[in-house]
Amino acid sequence: MKKCIFMVMAAMMMAACANKRADEMAKVSESSRMTECNISVGDLHFTKSLNGAEQQVSDSAGIVTFRAKPHADYFRNPNEREVSKNDAAVLLTEIDNKKPFTYSAKVKSGFTPEGTYNAAVLFVYANDTLWQKLCFEQDERGNHRVVTVRTVGTSDDNNHEVSNETEYIHFKISSDTQTIGSYYSLDGQTWQMVRLYKNNYGDKVYLGISSQAPQSDECISTFKDLRLTTDHVTNFRMGE
Repeated sequence: MKKCIFMVMAAMMMAACANKRADEMAKVSESSRMTECNISVGDLHFTKSLNGAEQQVSDSAGIVTFRAKPHADYFRNPNEREVSKNDAAVLLTEIDNKKPFTYSAKVKSGFTPEGTYNAAVLFVYANDTLWQKLCFEQDERGNHRVVTVRTVGTSDDNNHEVSNETEYIHFKISSDTQTIGSYYSLDGQTWQMVRLYKNNYGDKVYLGISSQAPQSDECISTFKDLRLTTDHVTNFRMGE
C-alpha cells in the first residue's frame, strides 16, 4: 500500500514539474530585450521592438519597407558548438492569445546574388527561446523559397516550396487558441499549409515583422496588406 501511495505521489510531482516547465516556457521572459515603440501601419499598432527595429522601417501609404541590419539573424542553433544569433530587428504587436487570430501580409524579400538566407519574415514571439518565423528566404543554391523556423529552446529549420517566379508571396498565420497553422499563397486565394502545431505560447504573445540578412550587408524587405483579425481558418489543412 505504501509503495502504491509513493508511486502516485511521485507521478503527481512529475506532472506538476512538467506543467510548471511548460508554463515557464510559455511566459514572456521578464528579462526580455523588448523596448517600447509606437508605429502604426494601417490597422496594426506596433508597440514593441527588438534590436532597434523602429529605426529600420519606413511606412508609405500602408506599405512597410524594412531594412535588415547587416549580418543579422534570429536562430538558436541546435548544435551548441555552432553560432546562435538573436540580433535581427523585429517589430512586434501584443495580442491576447486566449482569443483566435489570423495574421497576414503580402511580402517581398530583398534578394541579392550574395544574399544567402536573406528573408522577409512574419514572427510569432513569446521570448528568445520560444518563437516561430515564417520566411520568404533565399537558400544556399540561390532559390527563393518558403521557410519556417520554430524555436522551443533551440531552432528547427524547414525548407518548403521554391517560388522563383514571383516577386511577392502571400503569408498568413492563424490560431483558434489551441492550434497554429502557417500558410503561403501565390494568388491570395489558394493556400498551402507549411506548418501546424499546438499553440503553447501562453496568454500573451507578440506578432511581428522582420527582415534578415545573415550573410550579407543588406536585405530590404517590403510588407503590404498587413492585417490582423480575430477570426481563424476553419480548415487548418486547407488554410480556408
